[in-house]
Amino acid sequence: MIRSFYLNNIFYYITGSAAVVFVLSYFFPAWFRIGGVILLLLLMAVIIDAILVYSKKNGIKGERMVNERFSIGDPNKVVLVFENRYLFPVRISIIDELPVQFQDRKWMRKTKLERTSGYQLEYFLQPTTRGEYIFNDINIYVHAPLQLVKRRYTFPAQQTVKVYPSYVQMRRYQLLAVSNRLQEAGVKRIRRVGHSMEFEHIKEYVRGDDYRIINWKATARKDNLMVNNYTDERSQQIYCLINKGRVMKMPFDGMTLLDYAINASLVLANVALVKQDKAGVITFEKNIDSFVLADKKTTQMNLVLEALYRQKTEFLEPDFEKLFSVIRNRITNRSLLVLFTNFESLESLQREMTALKKIAHYHLLLVVFFENTELRSVIGKKADTLEDIYIKTIAEKFAYEKRLMVKELHKNGIPSILTTPENLTVNTINKYLELKTRMSI
Repeated sequence: MIRSFYLNNIFYYITGSAAVVFVLSYFFPAWFRIGGVILLLLLMAVIIDAILVYSKKNGIKGERMVNERFSIGDPNKVVLVFENRYLFPVRISIIDELPVQFQDRKWMRKTKLERTSGYQLEYFLQPTTRGEYIFNDINIYVHAPLQLVKRRYTFPAQQTVKVYPSYVQMRRYQLLAVSNRLQEAGVKRIRRVGHSMEFEHIKEYVRGDDYRIINWKATARKDNLMVNNYTDERSQQIYCLINKGRVMKMPFDGMTLLDYAINASLVLANVALVKQDKAGVITFEKNIDSFVLADKKTTQMNLVLEALYRQKTEFLEPDFEKLFSVIRNRITNRSLLVLFTNFESLESLQREMTALKKIAHYHLLLVVFFENTELRSVIGKKADTLEDIYIKTIAEKFAYEKRLMVKELHKNGIPSILTTPENLTVNTINKYLELKTRMSI
């Protein structure tokens, strides 16, 4: 702990006033004594203040309590704990040295600590990039009772916090999925078409059961109507394919499209595991970067989380042909492949259509790409000048091409989702549950 001595601003105001008195005493000699008395009293007050604030070796104790992991895009709580060991109340100014990623160089909090008491200060940080964040020291400035002297305490509190994909969002959806309350998060309730053919158990008939699933052999043995009970098919393979190319670097509300895709993949993988399916992840660009084989073991989410933690784009063009080659060789069973990517023009989609059709031939491919929300605001503006008309026309052309991409994919038998980044997670889960309910996987 480092301690420093500072004179407060009040000291300089009083000494300035005394200096003015001394200048005036040149014209009014009687004022010279007044200036001397002011300086003497000021010196005595400073000495008393300094004695009071330095009366204890460790008058203030401070520490930071923070989780080892932060969740990107979510408010993360940080707690500063202080203890006043002085026998009188003190006012303190707190400067916590935040990680450089937040670029907050004016962070300061002020409060008052009662005598021999503790205090907790809570604040929240919302990171927008993944990676390692380093907190540094805690600086506390203690103001003496007369506000003439302040003493600085520096508590070494260097700590590294890892910012992961949004596990807060993941846990929220997990709790809703376990309790069958996903509708509260905007997930639609989908009417079941027929029933799954995965048998679960035999139960007694109750009013409302489908008479077509009556088990006549069990009915004969029990001398009571018995019906078969079916459940959703389990252990189906779900893979999230994440494009890390330059098109995924586009920003939205402080985060990139890649960050939104990673968060949605994390939630989808977790919901799939809750539904007893196998979840896996593939990240790719010019080459395949990460490959987490689909499984439903208890440690699977940790593997997925660690695989997605350090992902970032290298601004290269993705190689969909190489992606198809890896999928063909390493994923042998038919699976649901959710491809998170982005296309800004119809030509860019058509360039990759050959590889997408190859993938869709062996697996159920769901293409998820993003709506450009900036185009909405441009299209909604009133065009007053000729330049505005040109800009609005081009924006409408790009928005129309996005809708054409959906039709082009549908024409080739590939389901797709065109969504805004903020609705990505909900729309993806809705589509997964729809495909699962309709037994398309």
